[in-house]
Amino acid sequence: QVPFVESGGGLVQAGGSLRLSCVASGSTFTFSSNTIGWYRQAPGKQREWVASISSYSTTGYAASVKGRFTISRDNAKNTVYLQMNSLKPDDTAVYYCNRPTATLSWGQGTQVTVSS
Repeated sequence: QVPFVESGGGLVQAGGSLRLSCVASGSTFTFSSNTIGWYRQAPGKQREWVASISSYSTTGYAASVKGRFTISRDNAKNTVYLQMNSLKPDDTAVYYCNRPTATLSWGQGTQVTVSS
């Protein structure tokens, strides 16, 4: 069973918004006790960290998205969200979620395409 399933991506114009969801399989690990991160991989580039949220809901963001993206979690739904506002073409990538430490297998991700 895939530990994470990402959804919510799509095609949006620059300046637009999207909300991504990451649903974790409850049978793989205790979701509420873990920090979860969002990552992205653009064509021809390495996967990079975007944001993370701890079990206490402490958040952290990459400099490139700070002030535009907001990460949140709903432990009752085993879900982490990424609200993305003021999107830029540079945000175009496949977005994934995972644990920053003791990384589990990667899901399919969700494609975000921002047109200029």
